[in-house]
Amino acid sequence: MTFFIAAMGVLGVASSGPLIAATLGATSVTALAIAFWRNAIAAAVMATPTLVREPRQFGAITRYEFRWSLVAAVALALHFACFITSLQLTSVAAATALVCLQSAWIAVFQLFRGIRHRWQVLAGLGTAFGGVVAITGFDMGSSPEALLGDLLALAGGALAGLYTLAGGKARQSMSTGTYTTLCYGFCAVLVALMALLAGQPLAGFDAGGWLGIAAITVCAQLVGHTAFNHLLATMSPLLVSMIILLEIPGAALLAAVFLGETLPAGIYAGLGLILAGLAVVVLGQKPGRAGRRGKEERRDEPPSERLAELGTD
Repeated sequence: MTFFIAAMGVLGVASSGPLIAATLGATSVTALAIAFWRNAIAAAVMATPTLVREPRQFGAITRYEFRWSLVAAVALALHFACFITSLQLTSVAAATALVCLQSAWIAVFQLFRGIRHRWQVLAGLGTAFGGVVAITGFDMGSSPEALLGDLLALAGGALAGLYTLAGGKARQSMSTGTYTTLCYGFCAVLVALMALLAGQPLAGFDAGGWLGIAAITVCAQLVGHTAFNHLLATMSPLLVSMIILLEIPGAALLAAVFLGETLPAGIYAGLGLILAGLAVVVLGQKPGRAGRRGKEERRDEPPSERLAELGTD
């Protein structure tokens, strides 16, 4: 079941770049309008079953859960602002590759928290990033406009890393429906304020624009983001972000088929390297001599907390 959810998540997020690029290029929809509606609609959809089945969950949200959900929402709102704007300035392949470097950012953030990763994890990260380079080549930043788009995508990756880490904290005790409702809802409010300040309209689009927003919401938000938010309850944020690297070849293939973008020459070699790196990271999580603790000491820790350290020394 976990493999199926991960596969659906990859397919969902892989469709994000091509769908956004197509919608922005063919309609009058703005970048912040896409970010607002995908989160607002997703929040309403995710809230409905929870309100029907277990409405008390919303009243039982703790200050800790609220705080981390808010941090995740702020990071997500800024991530969308950077990533969606970057798709107007650089290629889908380059923007997706750079924004998916969130696993590297997570590793850096965890180092600042005093978490040291095993050499297997670092080797896996390096192998996977070799796959990223193989897919994108060296054509990033080919013009001043593309360079700005690449920098925005890079910032979007750092913010996505923060969003994933904060979500991992909140998901230790929150259900998927409660967390996603809170996070997506907060994000929609923040994006609406950003759109107001930037003077970007949130409505008044043609039928094609609304169709694009609906497709992005269903595929990228409800399927993609929600699948990975679900996995955060049982997987470490770093491992989840490593799986998201598979979005890179997926987005490149979809952009080539539907948008006519040139398929990167190294896409198959890159896919193989990303999969190999992911496998090494998974194997590197096995507890080693220094990472072992007594079973009694770790019995009460939630799964995401036990895995978060990825076998620290």
